[in-house]
Amino acid sequence: MGAERAAALTTQLINWLRPEAVFFVGVAGSLKDDVETGDVVVGTQVYEIHGGKQTPEGFLVRPKALPGSLALEQAARSAVRDMPDVRTHFLPIATGDVVLADAKSEIARFIRRNYNDAGAIEMEGSGTLLAAHLNGQLNALVIRGISDRADAKKHKADAAGSQKRAAEQAAAVTVAVLHKHRPREGSSDSEESPHRHGDGGATYGGDHIDFRGGTFYGPVTGKSDGRR
Repeated sequence: MGAERAAALTTQLINWLRPEAVFFVGVAGSLKDDVETGDVVVGTQVYEIHGGKQTPEGFLVRPKALPGSLALEQAARSAVRDMPDVRTHFLPIATGDVVLADAKSEIARFIRRNYNDAGAIEMEGSGTLLAAHLNGQLNALVIRGISDRADAKKHKADAAGSQKRAAEQAAAVTVAVLHKHRPREGSSDSEESPHRHGDGGATYGGDHIDFRGGTFYGPVTGKSDGRR
């Protein structure tokens, strides 16, 4: 647990695997009445909630936020349309080095005052996105299943198996996103690899076209035969 540890481990994994995309998948607590246990939140951006300056007049918030990858977010929006059994929300996610189990606490009020559009709270997402951001052009996305409502009933929800169900829901959404978001470069020996124009302009892969770094989802008519 913890954003700093997540950043350090993500950096090691990036250096080792040289991925095109990084996902942080797990469970989180809900910060919204309409984000229920068992739902999934895809992080449009992630807030570091502890940044600020303490002054004699009080604590002055200095927000830090990192956006999730637009390409991965678009892939997620397309993927969840085919998953009617999974309620998915596209919202900011708050990251803090604290387990929130009291919706009436000062930290809960602090989040509502300063990060009131956040749909979930967790402990690692900002570290993962920061590591991907510092690495350069690397797609990254945080996907969280809701295991509790970040209140005094958290321990009861955990004991009832809510974390397992939430993790399964988040994993299902992530796998669906991976089916939508294909690597830019594919091996010509694989039937699953995308077909690329000779000029490097567009990549045809499954149900979408990756055109000059942007992705359009929809029907494709025609063949990829190496010609313009």
